[in-house]
Amino acid sequence: MQRLVENINRLKREKNAVILAHCYQPVEVDLVADYVGDSLYLSQVASTTDADIIVFAGVYFMAQTAKILSPEKKVLLPQMDAGCRMADMINHKQLMEFKVKNPNLPTVCYVNSTAEVKAECDLCVTSSNAVKVIKSLNKDKILFVPDTYLGKWVEKQLGNIEIITYPGFCPTHLQIRPVDIENARKQHPNAVVLAHPECHMSVTDIADYVGSTTGIMNYVAKSNMKSFIIATEQGVVDRLKRDYPNKEIIPIKENIVCPNMKMTSLEDILNVLENETNEIVVDSDIAQKAVRCIDAMLEASV
Repeated sequence: MQRLVENINRLKREKNAVILAHCYQPVEVDLVADYVGDSLYLSQVASTTDADIIVFAGVYFMAQTAKILSPEKKVLLPQMDAGCRMADMINHKQLMEFKVKNPNLPTVCYVNSTAEVKAECDLCVTSSNAVKVIKSLNKDKILFVPDTYLGKWVEKQLGNIEIITYPGFCPTHLQIRPVDIENARKQHPNAVVLAHPECHMSVTDIADYVGSTTGIMNYVAKSNMKSFIIATEQGVVDRLKRDYPNKEIIPIKENIVCPNMKMTSLEDILNVLENETNEIVVDSDIAQKAVRCIDAMLEASV
């Protein structure tokens, strides 16, 4: 592994490349990553980096977003098969049908969506900024795609906005059920339950804290509590255990794992850096429309 890391770091220097890694990636990817974080943070980095090559250790829609934000950069995805089952639940045709059924309403998309979907939306959000960004619209009713659970969680936080949601979801987070929280609390009565808003509403309703991956990690970092039950993907658990060895980090249950996020290996990263393969290409017309949606999010997130 040490040789892999050395070779990747050498190629980064030689090619002026930067590696962005999502928090759900295998934890060993952090050994070579220049930036590790959630979708909002990595989008912000992608929009400002002066690197010539962006290697995105994540899934397809994330690399697409990086290419849209930095069209002059070469964006490489270590595993082209790394998709997102939630993003795949809505395509351009399904989005247009959803809009026709609910005419004349602003359409907001979760960043977990394709460039084609982003191109037909007014605004993009991540789980860390959804409440703030949607509030900034000053509308009393909006459409939200594709994650119904994030959309309804935001609706509950804001109170005065009706959010009509598309019936998409994250299969990984939907594995977490209220009984899992009940069982974890029985075993760890002094622990705080931290959940991601992609979870079912029956889970977020009973969690002690609901937030994005960055929000959950910051909560652990700043809290005086010693035990935390983590109701999100295993990558967050792994990083918290590594970073806070004096705190008890408890996964809500075993195998809350996104298979697509776990496809990337150090070997894959080395391969795309060496050969500059798996380049992400986005149609220019789609990119020009989608970038307005993403830029609006970044501006509202400042």
